[in-house]
Amino acid sequence: MINIVESFSKINSNIKKLNPKRLVNIIAVSKTFSLDYIMPLIDHGHMHFGENKVQEATAKWRSLKKEKKHLKLHMIGKLQSNKAKNAGELFDYIHSLDTQKLADVLSNYELNSGRNLKYFIQVNIGNELQKSGIPVSEIENFYNYCINEKKLDIQGLMVIPPNDNNTKKYFKTMNELNISLGLKELSMGMSSDYEDAVVNNSTFVRIGSLIFGKRS
Repeated sequence: MINIVESFSKINSNIKKLNPKRLVNIIAVSKTFSLDYIMPLIDHGHMHFGENKVQEATAKWRSLKKEKKHLKLHMIGKLQSNKAKNAGELFDYIHSLDTQKLADVLSNYELNSGRNLKYFIQVNIGNELQKSGIPVSEIENFYNYCINEKKLDIQGLMVIPPNDNNTKKYFKTMNELNISLGLKELSMGMSSDYEDAVVNNSTFVRIGSLIFGKRS
């Protein structure tokens, strides 16, 4: 059986060697895994966890988050506007802000609830039809809409690059785009490419299988 604390510690150590001047947060992608399985990592003191389905995450985390208020939950999957309110009640970070409609709904939720979430704008850097995200050419306008009209706390950009062996190039472009907007945080990199992401100044990497093992 995989030792998830040991796996996490090795990744964390590697990240510090790759970019020692950058604070990088590991989002442990715990989707499909039970709380019993991931509890050793929580007990170890880790606080950032990622889920991609609102209903599954609510059933798993709602009670524990009330007990352990330091835990930070990240929505890393596609978020439909009709589930935004439920997501807002549970999650602390939304990494998939990708439409004006979703920005509108989340802004209304914050006004009505008094909660303030942190957001990453999802970028469709390869203009892939099958992927969500804002095209690079529209990022600046969408960012200004979110912060000026909707008063959302945009932390940075998020990307899942095309699987075409140009990952380093995409990460470099994302870092430059993030800097051009004056943003401090950057969400990119997963189990297969987190090292390239960290070298290109990612501050949030989403790692699942390298920590928890393969999903059944």
